[in-house]
Amino acid sequence: MTAAYRSRADALRWMAQGGAILGRALAALPDDRLDGPSRLPGWSGRHLLAHLAANADALVNLAHWARTGEERPMYPSPERRDADIEAGAALPAAELRAWLARAALTLDARLAELDRSQWERHVRTAQGRTVTAEEIPWMRAREVMVHAVDLGAGVEFDDLPAGFLAALIDDIAAGRSAAGPALVLTATGHDGTWTVPGSGEPARVTGTLAGLAAYLSGRRSDGVTAPGGGPAPRLPRWL
Repeated sequence: MTAAYRSRADALRWMAQGGAILGRALAALPDDRLDGPSRLPGWSGRHLLAHLAANADALVNLAHWARTGEERPMYPSPERRDADIEAGAALPAAELRAWLARAALTLDARLAELDRSQWERHVRTAQGRTVTAEEIPWMRAREVMVHAVDLGAGVEFDDLPAGFLAALIDDIAAGRSAAGPALVLTATGHDGTWTVPGSGEPARVTGTLAGLAAYLSGRRSDGVTAPGGGPAPRLPRWL
């Protein structure tokens, strides 16, 4: 299918909803649970929170770039990004939570300052893609929604808004490397069908919106099946 239109208003709404979903999950999560593993291999809950805080700070850099025209990359380098996450994960839990809350509020404020021409200014993502500033709230929405699930604190893909899930599938399907298997994805209970370029005859994969979003993003793929009920093909890592 052609990717659904995703407006800036959509992305800003999902960014706010994702922040609220993450906030509720964190409020119910004792500090000692942050010491345990998240659903992301090799990362504790602390690492996940440090990543989300550092990501908000990085997107503030892009908002500055958009507002002033002064180039300000998300991160000085991949190595600095990783080091900041490790350092953040070692903070006392109260400081780590405060950093995340402060960074999210700062990002909200900086985005609210952008005018129409600044939203259209080109910036560069950490992956090297050149995009307009219109992508910044979508990038944040994607982070907070997906990582709220990764936290393992009771949030699942089924708890995320359907419009966000469809937009996430659009985004991942369009950006997936052709090195993986070719796919045709069909969502049950939804009129969405997506084609993912890749090698070989396209495998026809069926699942709910939530299941397909989880599958494409490399998370649990319960209920996502190939014809005959077999397992869906394994995919290369996303992002």
